[in-house]
Amino acid sequence: MSPRMWKVVWLGAVAGIAVLWLQYGRSNSAVSATPVEPVPVVTTDGARSDNAGVSALVHVSGAVAAPGVVRLDLPAILADAVIAAGGVTPEADLGAVNLAMAVTDGQQIVVPARGSEVAAAPPLGAAGELIAINSATPEELQRIPGVGPVLAHRIVQYRDDRGPFSVVEDLLDVPGIGEGRLADLRNHVSVP
Repeated sequence: MSPRMWKVVWLGAVAGIAVLWLQYGRSNSAVSATPVEPVPVVTTDGARSDNAGVSALVHVSGAVAAPGVVRLDLPAILADAVIAAGGVTPEADLGAVNLAMAVTDGQQIVVPARGSEVAAAPPLGAAGELIAINSATPEELQRIPGVGPVLAHRIVQYRDDRGPFSVVEDLLDVPGIGEGRLADLRNHVSVP
């Protein structure tokens, strides 16, 4: 290869490295924002304090600047939650987190530190586990995918006010549960 060709290859490699550095060097600074203050979840009358259905409360913990509960407008992805939690700390291992995954209300996101062992969270509603909606506590209801603290409170409140659910379809009477959400819940709940 001629000396001129080596120069072209060398300049191309330097340019490629510069592009990567700018792209990934800025990604850490792009994931730094002012944290969103935790907000009240439920008002005194039991209604959600925000506009239900358009936002989600997500718990972000681990190697982030301001761990805690953040409110996100939907649709949102994990990267939005990390930004809302103040961005990552220098020891964060972003390769261990799917930043493009969609978030759901009540979800917990853990950003591990580099070198730390990432404990797999127990899968929600795993291994055919069904949650008995007539006896489940709010915490147990939150193990159902897509059920956060607000919806769990609504289910318990509805059950306490009107008695036990007769069939799974009775969940449609709970504020915030429509046909789509019922379809998501159906394989995770039981009505004994």
